[in-house]
Amino acid sequence: MGAKERYFLLLLVDSIIVTFSVFAGYYILAPFFLAYTLPELAVTSIVLLISHHVFAYIFNLYHRAWEYASVRELISITQAVTASIVTTYILNILIFHTTFTRLMVITWMMHLILIGGSRLSWRVWRKYFIGKSSKESKLVRTLIVGAGKGGSMLVRQMLDTPSMGMNPIVAVDDDPFKQKMELNGGVIVEGKREDIQQLIKKYDIQKVVIAIPSLSKSELKEIHSLASADNVEVMIMPNIDDIMSGRVEVNALKTVEVEDLLGREPVELDTEGIEEQVRGKIILVTGAGGSIGSEIVRQITKFQPRTIIMLGHGENSIYSILEEVSNFNNNVEYIPIIADIQDRERIFEIFNEYKPNIVYHAAAHKHVPLMEYNPREAVKNNILGTKNTSEASCENGVSKFVMISTDKAVNPPNVMGATKRVAEMIIQSLNKQYPNTTLVAVRFGNVLGSRGSVIPKFRKQIEDGGPITITDKRMTRYFMTIPEASRLVIQAGTLAEGGEVFVLDMGEPVKILDLAKNMITLSGYSEEEIGIRYSGIRPGEKLYEELLNEDEIHPNQVYSKIYIGKTALYPLVEINKFIISLEEENNIKELLLNFVNKNKV
Repeated sequence: MGAKERYFLLLLVDSIIVTFSVFAGYYILAPFFLAYTLPELAVTSIVLLISHHVFAYIFNLYHRAWEYASVRELISITQAVTASIVTTYILNILIFHTTFTRLMVITWMMHLILIGGSRLSWRVWRKYFIGKSSKESKLVRTLIVGAGKGGSMLVRQMLDTPSMGMNPIVAVDDDPFKQKMELNGGVIVEGKREDIQQLIKKYDIQKVVIAIPSLSKSELKEIHSLASADNVEVMIMPNIDDIMSGRVEVNALKTVEVEDLLGREPVELDTEGIEEQVRGKIILVTGAGGSIGSEIVRQITKFQPRTIIMLGHGENSIYSILEEVSNFNNNVEYIPIIADIQDRERIFEIFNEYKPNIVYHAAAHKHVPLMEYNPREAVKNNILGTKNTSEASCENGVSKFVMISTDKAVNPPNVMGATKRVAEMIIQSLNKQYPNTTLVAVRFGNVLGSRGSVIPKFRKQIEDGGPITITDKRMTRYFMTIPEASRLVIQAGTLAEGGEVFVLDMGEPVKILDLAKNMITLSGYSEEEIGIRYSGIRPGEKLYEELLNEDEIHPNQVYSKIYIGKTALYPLVEINKFIISLEEENNIKELLLNFVNKNKV
């Protein structure tokens, strides 16, 4: 049935209901009250009919999808019916100079029941009679975790939207007061979180959907572990505030990824402090096409800078982030610049032309084994590149320079870590020499999903059918998500007073073997199907990442998950002499390690 036919059908049905309500009300009252004449009834009926159609149009009763009717639609019906009855009552007083109170009350009740019933009958018919059994048999049997507002909305959406492909069978909730409670469509809360496995077997559940978007990471891990033990897919619904605000739909479910399990509770940022520092300023991000640099661009955009200069060496990556941010609806100017931080003359030209206020220096070579094979390139990019950008910042009046460092700069056994430690030393020395520019470094460990990290590598290996390659079964690492790392970098920049090396709290270490097993399970495979192979430790790698010792870090956090590391200041003239000496020698790794070991954190 088309929209036009549907409109006229509802118009006809409502006209019959309105007319019937008036005369039926009269005959109910007739044995007791005989004050009404046929002309009065006819006029009352006509007035009510006209006023009903007017208010039905105002409250949009003819253009709704009544197969999905809910309390909101019932409220609209009540408003339209009540308004039409009150209007008719007032006009009757003006026309006949008498009241029809009893008739109007009876008519209002019948009007409301019949109009509401006519609308809801389509939903009932559609839900319970139109191909119900055949459709349900094709839907995935689903268990809902959480019987609160989110769970109720999700169950209703599943029942009303067959295209979601899910049939809610049962729910669980840890709240004892919600046990045996019935959600929409007869879905019963039959247990708590610990009953998930039992209910999966009892009802032959094929999918678990977590309807508690505010769930902590540890609780998410626990629920995922319970469900995935039976090879059941686990999904999570979006944040309830995003749903209520209309930013996302209830059915925008997301498969639980390894990043969700390894990620940690989000830190509340000092948004006012960040915005005060960033709004209306010119921001320059080096390495803006990389995983961290591009995320800093996204995050910093929220605080309304005037301009973001996106500097990078790879044209494709800069083009990608430019295409993305160009679709943002804001007044920020984005300037893409292709340049190499090793090119000192070009870097100074850029700083002279654009005069940035704040610089986030994310450009670096970060791959440990590759830098072992290419130590001279690591020196040129990580040391000389940092020296170029930081000195250009100091000489062009940049107020704040934030360098992205790594925890591998702590007691480094490899070229990459050693070059980043030297870069930190440059930053600290320049901070003392140039009081008008605040220079700081921010250290963190492995970033989930960044280029060169194990997660994209494992994901590709799983897609190719395996096996996953791990260097050593004892290997452990600390992980942080890209958005969390980028947010904390921006926050650390606002806390900087000059010369600090901020250290981000990386949480608990993760065994790479456990990470691989989790990724295999999340991808719907078994360990036997994909396989795990050990390739041996690569050059420059450690089995265990070092956490900073108590004597290497100030014990108190300066902000949630942010510490300040204790570092020794080294004269810039000595650093420059050392850099010059590196250009003349071939044993670069030995020289680097000897130099940084004299200046341990």
